[in-house]
Amino acid sequence: MTYPNASPDFDPQLAALLPALEGYVPLKMTLEQLEHFRGLSRVTREDLIGDAKVHCVDVSIPGYQGAGITVSVISRQDHSAPGPAVYFIHGGGMVMGTRFAGAKPLVDWALRHDAVCVTVEYRLAPEHPAPTLVEDCYAGLVWMAANAGRLKFDPNQLVIFGGSGGGGLAAGTTLLARDRQGPRLLGQLLQCPMLDDRNETESAHRYDGAGVWDRTSNLTAWRAVLGDRCGGPEVSAYSAPGRATDLRGLPPTFIDVAAGETFRDEAIAYARGILAAGGECELHVWGGAFHGFYDIAPRSDVARACIATRDAWLGRMFARGAAGRGAMPVSGD
Repeated sequence: MTYPNASPDFDPQLAALLPALEGYVPLKMTLEQLEHFRGLSRVTREDLIGDAKVHCVDVSIPGYQGAGITVSVISRQDHSAPGPAVYFIHGGGMVMGTRFAGAKPLVDWALRHDAVCVTVEYRLAPEHPAPTLVEDCYAGLVWMAANAGRLKFDPNQLVIFGGSGGGGLAAGTTLLARDRQGPRLLGQLLQCPMLDDRNETESAHRYDGAGVWDRTSNLTAWRAVLGDRCGGPEVSAYSAPGRATDLRGLPPTFIDVAAGETFRDEAIAYARGILAAGGECELHVWGGAFHGFYDIAPRSDVARACIATRDAWLGRMFARGAAGRGAMPVSGD
């Protein structure tokens, strides 16, 4: 099949940023360029917290096969009463980034909702291929759930959140929690999620070479995660949730994605699968946007609309949990 080239249909406020981003975003990324982009994607605690009146405490916990990993707990300085909570999995295509990358919403939600937020430093591919990444993320979720009392949050109000590669890992972690009868989640919030290693959708081909993350970068990342299994029949849905054939029993879900990005069609397909299985899913496809636009250009009109819509959904989920209509009490494995 012949696919048309990417159309120059990005919102003018976003399109104007692309020339200056050249070389700083992982477009057409190869494995040889990974260390360069890892350096650019590092976010420190100071970058994230600044002078916000929150605590950020590191805890070492056992990850997959007992290896030590770190989680950071972010909470308002005056936090005392149990309330909502968010478990966050950072983006970066599962090959770069730190637990503080893309975590600015956690600071905002801690201040606005008095939410307890945990972000996990899962190990990255290719040094740690599947299933290490999703298993580390699941271990962090189990730890958070088991420590609800210590961390002072209401287990009925625990939402999982991830964007890009972290969105795919959040979806995989949610599938693991369902299938292992592990932590019960109030909701899952997936932004521009990286879900399917096969890279054969219309949007993957159409936007190859456009925006800030394309089919070439995606293939590089997935091959780092899955090795020779990438694109083949022996790929677990926990590592690539777009492979899942049973999407029953998932918590209420929010998915959004840019109209002009590689992940558009796989995100839409995942939302349709949840709805077809009888689940609850709110889907937004943001016209004129490229991947990660809400982080790259948060003051653009389309990003403001996206962030407001996302935050409104989260507020509704927290209210539902507080009213006792959300997740059941949390348990570990």
